[in-house]
Amino acid sequence: MDSKIAKADAAHEKLHSRKRKKDSSERKVGNEIFDKITLETLYKLANQGFIDVLNGAISTGKEANVLTGIRDDESFVAVKIYRIATSDFKKMDYYLKGDPRFNVKTKNKRKIIYSWVTKEFKNLTRLYDAGVTVPKPFTSSNNVLIIEFIGDEDRNPAQPVKNQPPKNPDEFFNKLLVQLKLFVREAKLVHGDLSNYNILNLNEEPVIIDVSQSVVLDNPISKELLERDINTLVREYTKLGVETNFKEIWEYVDPKF
Repeated sequence: MDSKIAKADAAHEKLHSRKRKKDSSERKVGNEIFDKITLETLYKLANQGFIDVLNGAISTGKEANVLTGIRDDESFVAVKIYRIATSDFKKMDYYLKGDPRFNVKTKNKRKIIYSWVTKEFKNLTRLYDAGVTVPKPFTSSNNVLIIEFIGDEDRNPAQPVKNQPPKNPDEFFNKLLVQLKLFVREAKLVHGDLSNYNILNLNEEPVIIDVSQSVVLDNPISKELLERDINTLVREYTKLGVETNFKEIWEYVDPKF
């Protein structure tokens, strides 16, 4: 057996056997993540040199799990695996429909997931090229996305602001607004679900993640989504002691709809 495939398979077994006693719900989650096609996709990506082994979970969610991947050179990447069984396809369809980059006319759940992952990869590429602080995208295939690992020097993953508030909220918020302006004005995208759950705090620097639902400015719902994003930021950062308001942020971002 090819060594990379064997290692990927071993990593899969490792993830399942870390604890000898697993309850049925844990086994079910494992089966939902590592179905046959997902494993085949991981094997292919391993053969292409994008990952060598999977090491452990960074985050888990209803729609996707993010795992640590290790390459041959021992560098880390983040491996985001979308779960076919539990994803919200109505939500995905809503954000895909108005995007001129995609023409999804299918009810096939797996194909919708594949389009969703491609969308996240394209959004990350567009944002990264525009200078927005997001994880660097490396590749995507089927329901798997491989991106830059965001963490400290000891390879501990950066935490969301929700779990690790900034030491200086005003300074952090100002940095975040610069990123938001680049997001909208340079990348010409609207996040659509921006909150402290998907803004990482990396050494007091904001890193924006989870951009699969992000839409282009030409999308009919983009203005509504930006208004929602800004209202969320006002609410969350006011609680952290930042003096701000909707008008101030809107005028600073200055979207050209």
